[in-house]
Amino acid sequence: MFPRRAVVRGGMDPMHPYEHLSLFTVGLILAVWLIGSHALMLAKPTLVQGFLKKFPRDAVMGQILLGIGLAWFWLLIAPENMGIVSSLAMDLGEFNGAKPILRILVPVSLVLVATSVRDFLAVRALGVVGLMVASPLLESAFLKDPSTRLLVPLYAYALLTASLFWVGMPYLFRDAVNWVTADRQRWNAFAVAGLGYGVAVLVCALAFWRAY
Repeated sequence: MFPRRAVVRGGMDPMHPYEHLSLFTVGLILAVWLIGSHALMLAKPTLVQGFLKKFPRDAVMGQILLGIGLAWFWLLIAPENMGIVSSLAMDLGEFNGAKPILRILVPVSLVLVATSVRDFLAVRALGVVGLMVASPLLESAFLKDPSTRLLVPLYAYALLTASLFWVGMPYLFRDAVNWVTADRQRWNAFAVAGLGYGVAVLVCALAFWRAY
């Protein structure tokens, strides 16, 4: 999703922090997320369905998620020599010249969008966060040996695709929620599928990814 090199100045590590991510650690985190969220869907369907149906119109949640997503992006274009603030800064190649403008536009956009966009703000913001999460997921599996690593990028690309739709056509999130919650068997099948994927990731992490 983003160029693979960090900004190199004064003997800094030429590898971006994302490139140091362990497939094993990322796999465990992803497995816990998948197993936990989908197990909750099975155990507390009414609670989770109620949350999902209210989520698209939740302005406060939208502002929080948008703040997280845009702050994360700002760290990728942060100025050099700012210590830990610059630790995630990336070399954007031919787009490096746009960084000073983006550093201003990102916080301005945050304020404008959070205060003026009301329709489906939470879904759009979730899409922004999803786009940011996909990059470290992909980096953790990049050029690693076990073929089972593909479980991570498959999830990342699914997340990327869904996030693009959530940002551009957020009403699709509402429609998907309405569709999956309309039938109990459909809901259970979706939850079991996600739970099974999480278990598969956990098994592969423990069995094959410890050295990666």
